[in-house]
Amino acid sequence: MVRAQNGGKCRVAVLISGSGTNLQALIDAAAGEDAVFSICAVISNKPGAYGLTRAGDAGIAAVTINHRDYSDRETFDRALIEEIDCHTPDLVVLAGFMRILTPEFVRHFSGRLLNIHPSLLPKYQGLHTHARALEAGDREHGATVHFVTEELDGGPAIIQAVVLVEAGDTPDSLAGRVQRQEHVIYPLAVRWFAEGRLRMVEDRSELDGELLPRSGHRIQG
Repeated sequence: MVRAQNGGKCRVAVLISGSGTNLQALIDAAAGEDAVFSICAVISNKPGAYGLTRAGDAGIAAVTINHRDYSDRETFDRALIEEIDCHTPDLVVLAGFMRILTPEFVRHFSGRLLNIHPSLLPKYQGLHTHARALEAGDREHGATVHFVTEELDGGPAIIQAVVLVEAGDTPDSLAGRVQRQEHVIYPLAVRWFAEGRLRMVEDRSELDGELLPRSGHRIQG
């Protein structure tokens, strides 16, 4: 199991920018009787983000580092690294953190930095994924948890939840079903890491000593 320096549960820092629904799924998982990780801090780049309220309600350190207070992306990311390191996390999780990270930041946390993206990567990197899937006439859509690398939304996939596109779907209705699956697969991936079962090996994800497919482990949502 990945353990903090004090021998306790795997310590997880969560970065957010908004309401924090994936954060809440992680908070709920960390509160379970069989939890193998704890959330040591929630950090937002946006003051007033509701995810900070979720953290406070759960007794978790809630910190704001407003990116608008910094002259450039590099300076902000260095301040963010310093704040994260103060909480000594074993894993850093991006949960709706709407910032493009600098190579310096990604390298600092390499192999212990996860993100979730609302598409079946490598399809639809970037924004507006649900609308793009509908415009393309896709029959399947979903979400992907992956390790973060310097390539935007391009790190090794860990797990994907596949959601069928239904007749009459709108971006909002499709997004709702995808988000429900995000709340399943993100805590699962964090648990795998905390248990010492998951790691990044060069450009692949490895689970239980076996390289995962390029698309990661797949479940049907």
